Amino acid sequence: MEYTTAAGTVQAVAGVSFDVLPNETLGIVGESGCGKSSTGRAILRLDQGAQGRITFAGERVDQVSEKRMRELRRDMQMIFQDPVASLNPRRSVRNIVAEGPAVAGRPAKEQAERAASALERVGLGDERYADVLPRQLSGGQAQRVAIARALAVGPRLLLCDEPVSALDVSVQAQILNLIEDLKAEYDLAVVFIAHDLGVVRSVSDVVMVMYLGTVCEFGDSLTVYDRPAHPYTQALLDSVPTTDPENPFEGPALEGDVPSPLAPPSGCRFNTRCPRAQEVCRTDVPEMREVGPRQYAACHFPVVDAGPGSARAGEEQDG
Repeated sequence: MEYTTAAGTVQAVAGVSFDVLPNETLGIVGESGCGKSSTGRAILRLDQGAQGRITFAGERVDQVSEKRMRELRRDMQMIFQDPVASLNPRRSVRNIVAEGPAVAGRPAKEQAERAASALERVGLGDERYADVLPRQLSGGQAQRVAIARALAVGPRLLLCDEPVSALDVSVQAQILNLIEDLKAEYDLAVVFIAHDLGVVRSVSDVVMVMYLGTVCEFGDSLTVYDRPAHPYTQALLDSVPTTDPENPFEGPALEGDVPSPLAPPSGCRFNTRCPRAQEVCRTDVPEMREVGPRQYAACHFPVVDAGPGSARAGEEQDG
């Protein structure tokens, strides 16, 4: 995906490839500006990619007409980062949630029934919530309305773009548990985008780690977190402070600045900050390859370890 600016062309996402299945959560994590949100928006074609292939249920999303895309979006819904800003400030909660079925051409009675059912499912079934405006809701309540709006059209894919980052920790837990329950109940495929490593680990079945528009590592959530193979994944995890004296802060934090997306480094995009970088890393783009069961890394010298906690003392595998 590319964006043209006054300063030049930004390649926001390059070479990203993944699958997500029903009743599965794919977590996408990385630093700000790594392309997480752009990837999610590209799936729903909210941003148009310059090239590539996006397939949903066997249909090429990137090739369908605008009319067909509007129909597909009934099966592909998105929950945005700022819950209040994502809701129409002039419409009541009832009307916001019923809008999707209305656009889909459902009869008025069914619109009301779907809205009521969705609000009930997210814990806002009390009639006193139905006619209030978004500004009269708390952040957690507004996010529940956003989730109800998505559920009202009966989606098969739910994209969550930083859905809890603006919420208090206690409310975060409620929203995360709700999304997990809904995934199982409706057999949803979920793409969960966040920069909070702990949140992504708690909700994800598989994790994709991104850096400067590319995928560094992909695999089973527990495997990636316990035995990171890519130096960037390892550095991200080591940079998270901890108050547990038995597992102190590993550090150091990543050094240097993220390169400009206008002029990304040649070879591996992480080579300018990678402590393991060698000459080949500066000239050749690493291919994504399997480094363990259900674990893949795009690195010339991935860390190969024997078990949990040993990634930092692992051996190098030559590319």
